[in-house]
Amino acid sequence: MKRVIKSKVGMLMLTGILVFGLAVSGCGKAPDTKPGEGQPPISSQPAETKVNVTLYFPDDQAMYLVPEQREVEKRSETLEELVLRELVKGPAEADHGRAVPEEAKVISVNVVEGVAYVNFSKELRTKHWGGSTGETMTIYAIVNSLTELDGIEKVQFLLEGEKMDTLAGHYDTSKPMGPNQELVK
Repeated sequence: MKRVIKSKVGMLMLTGILVFGLAVSGCGKAPDTKPGEGQPPISSQPAETKVNVTLYFPDDQAMYLVPEQREVEKRSETLEELVLRELVKGPAEADHGRAVPEEAKVISVNVVEGVAYVNFSKELRTKHWGGSTGETMTIYAIVNSLTELDGIEKVQFLLEGEKMDTLAGHYDTSKPMGPNQELVK
C-alpha cells in the first residue's frame, strides 16, 4: 500500500513539475512575438492584381472599332474572362458605343491551339439590337479584343454550348474568326 501511495505521489510531483515548466516557458512561444506576426495574410477573397487590357468598342457612328485601354482588377478569372466581362460592362468613353448586350452572360472561355472558344448565354442573340452593322461591331469587338491576348489568334462563338451559326443573320460564325484590322480606327 505504501508503494502505491509513493507511486501516486511521485506521479503527482512529476506532473506538477511538467506543468510548472510549461507555464514558465510560455508553452514554447517566443516572448517577443505578437499574434499573427511572421505568418502570411489569410483571406477568403482571391488576391487582386491590376492588369492593362485593350478593348474594342464601336465609335459614335458605328463605322469603326476604337481601342480603349483599361487598367482593371484581375480576380480569380482568366484574362479571357476578364476581357469579356469588361466588354459586357460596356465602354468607359462617352463617345464609344456598346458592343455586347449587357444581359449577355459569359458561360465559359477555353483556349485550345490558338482558338478561344467563347460560350455565351442566349441573351447575346435574344437581346442583340440586330442589323448588319450591329452584328459586325459585336463580333469584331469580341474577336479583336480577345486576339490582343497572347496565344489567341481566332475566336469560335458558342451559344449555350452549341456552335453559333450566326448572331443576327449576316455573318457565318460557325467557324473560328480572326480579327478584322480594317475596322479599327
